[in-house]
Amino acid sequence: MPLAFSRPLAFALTALCAQAPAWALKGDSLQPIIVEAERPGSLDLQRQVVVFNGKVQIQQGTLRIEADRVEVRELPGGARSAIATGSPASYRQRRDVAGEWVEGSADRIEYDSQSGTLRLIGNGSVRRLRDGAPSDEITGALITWDDRAELFSVEGSATAAGTPGGRVRAVLAPRTQEAPASGASR
Repeated sequence: MPLAFSRPLAFALTALCAQAPAWALKGDSLQPIIVEAERPGSLDLQRQVVVFNGKVQIQQGTLRIEADRVEVRELPGGARSAIATGSPASYRQRRDVAGEWVEGSADRIEYDSQSGTLRLIGNGSVRRLRDGAPSDEITGALITWDDRAELFSVEGSATAAGTPGGRVRAVLAPRTQEAPASGASR
C-alpha cells in the first residue's frame, strides 16, 4: 500500500475506531488500526471517502468490526462519518470494566463523530457480556447510542403485524449486590 494512501486511510478510519463510544476500552484508541478485505480498497481524495468491500475486518486493540462494506467520509469541519453494512455488520469491544464486553450487529451500522451517535439499523442488537455470559441485550429495528448523553434508544419496525410502532425488546440482568463496607450500619 503506498504511503500516500495509508496516511489518509488511517486518518479516515479513526472515525470508525479511535472515536468509539464511551463503553469502549480507552486504550484501544492508542493501538494501530488493521484493515483487511477480500477486494482492493479505494480512496477518493476529491470526495474525502474511503471504501473497502468484501469481508472487511477492522481491528484496533480489542475493537473488532466485520462487514461486507465499510465507507468512511470526512465531513466539513473535520468531523467524520462511517457506515458498515453486511449480513449483518458487527462490532465487538472490551469495556473498561473488568470482564465486560459489548457487541452489536445490524444490517447497517452508522457512526457520526460530529453528533457522537452510533446507529444500528435493521435487525439491530446490542449485548453486554459479563465474564463471557450475556447480561443485557437490546433488540429492535433501530438502536441509537448517543455517547454525549450516554443514552440508548430503540425503535421497532412499523411493518410488525398489529404493532403500530413495531416491537422492541430489552433484557436487563439484575445488578450484582456488593458486600456492605466494613463498619456500615444495617
